[in-house]
Amino acid sequence: MRRNLKSLLKFCLLSAVTVIITVLVYRMVDNNFGLVNSVDNNILPHPKSLTDNEKIDWHDYKAIEKDSKRVGTGEQGAAAYLTSLERANYEKLFRVNGFNAALSDKIALDRAIPDIRHKSCKTKKYLKKLPSVSVIVPFHNEHWTTLLRTAVSVINRSPAELLKEIILVDDFSSKEFSKKPLDDYLATNLPKVRAIHLPERSGLIRARLAGAKAATGEVLIFLDSHTECNVNWLPPLLEPIAQDYKVCVCPFIDVIAFETFEYRAQDEGARGAFDWEFFYKRLPLLPEDLKHPAEPFKSPVMAGGLFAISSKFFWELGGYDEGLDIWGGEQYELSFKIWQCGGEMYDAPCSRVGHIYRKYAPFPNPGKGDFVGRNYKRVAEVWMDEYAQYLYMRRPHYKMLDPGDITKQKALRERLHCKPFKWFMTEIAFDLPLKYPPIEPGDFGFGEIRNLGVPEICVDAGFKERDQVVGIADCAKGTDIKADQNFSLTWHKDIRVKGKTLCFDVSDANDKADITLYPCHGQEGNQYWRYDIEKQWFLHGGNPRCLDCEPGAKKLFVTTCDETSKTQKWRFENVNLTMLADWNNVGKLIT
Repeated sequence: MRRNLKSLLKFCLLSAVTVIITVLVYRMVDNNFGLVNSVDNNILPHPKSLTDNEKIDWHDYKAIEKDSKRVGTGEQGAAAYLTSLERANYEKLFRVNGFNAALSDKIALDRAIPDIRHKSCKTKKYLKKLPSVSVIVPFHNEHWTTLLRTAVSVINRSPAELLKEIILVDDFSSKEFSKKPLDDYLATNLPKVRAIHLPERSGLIRARLAGAKAATGEVLIFLDSHTECNVNWLPPLLEPIAQDYKVCVCPFIDVIAFETFEYRAQDEGARGAFDWEFFYKRLPLLPEDLKHPAEPFKSPVMAGGLFAISSKFFWELGGYDEGLDIWGGEQYELSFKIWQCGGEMYDAPCSRVGHIYRKYAPFPNPGKGDFVGRNYKRVAEVWMDEYAQYLYMRRPHYKMLDPGDITKQKALRERLHCKPFKWFMTEIAFDLPLKYPPIEPGDFGFGEIRNLGVPEICVDAGFKERDQVVGIADCAKGTDIKADQNFSLTWHKDIRVKGKTLCFDVSDANDKADITLYPCHGQEGNQYWRYDIEKQWFLHGGNPRCLDCEPGAKKLFVTTCDETSKTQKWRFENVNLTMLADWNNVGKLIT
């Protein structure tokens, strides 16, 4: 018995020694891999374990299959229309929302929308370990169904283990359902969603800040209140942040048509930018980005309303500047701050979110003067250094505005050792001056555009606004030139209405295509025009058609060029012969 006990003890002792030696050997191997350098024995940071780097397919295939079978009004993102019996509240609701809210009420809150991602996105895997998320949705008098559809789309298309909460920030709405009825509905139907109600109208910027202060997730995602998240939208936003907390990521923003609620792509990607009046613009993708259509790409400036950022980095940057009032300039302030203070910003092509672009803003002016101008000056004075002068050149009255106390913001910039704006312009937005030069060349021509076939007829924009058709009218007499008979052929090679940022746009390929007014984008295509001074033609597009008119019908259009047509000949009041002669080179050497 004692002999057996001794044998058992020897066996246990040998086993223990074997386990200890095995552990030591594995530790030595692991040290040589990561902890200890076998050559110089320096201590190095341990690499992420294989578990931390593991990637998985986050698609919810059951939900995708279920959505594919849905039918009904607006399903699959198809355009929808009201019947004649359903249009009773159309005008009233459109007037207070700027979109077809009556139709929204006919569309399911959980409707299916088309998966229009690049095909590579559909097989892409992301880190298994991703941070938790708080989604923040500020709103003021948002329509009931568009607000709820935003929240429902987030819940239905987000992995439940990643979505910690959705916070709806009510910026002192006056619509009754925005108060207790909303709270009751959320408590009963959407337990992950809560609303916080601001005691006074604070504006979009401070509403976002209020939501961020209440959030508990590791990552803050800001959305507008009339959006719909698409398939697997969340992991592409989170992975770059999981890899580096100083990264901000924006989704692709698709279009939900304000009249029909059709869901469609805006484009397949562009880099955010601005002109020197602070209008948001876009730059083309770089060649290296085009090679990898499913990978995130660097973007100088965010569009503003839809983005993801780690809570830690957001507050390290001081959040939004609380001195910015209502709305305007906040996307530039945060974008400049991210880049200049050690962070990076990307657009993620595999994350897509639809957004209703209202036909017009239905909210009254808050009565706070030029708050947008003050915001712009505040951003310029804190972040733009000597480049602020180019904003003031275009908006001289900004110099007279009081931006308020900016000492706290300048101290933040100093404390974070942020880079100068020149670094941002040369390293991040390096091609912006080619499209939007700080000092612009002159115009190719300007003034009235008079028809030579019928000399009393001039092109006339008729004080019309976006999306309306340009026509012709009797030319103004003598020096009494009407503003809407005054145009410029700019160095962007577009025709602009004097004093407006609206350009002549032709999107129709038919033989007699209308000319409509559309916001100038400086990217040629539908807005490309050229003046042939010898033939006295205004030519549109890369496969040019000529500007023509029907005087009796007061109609203006583009059509096939005809050298025998007198109505295709136009006298441009003032032309720059030197610039026209150097047409192909204008803009190429701007720095």
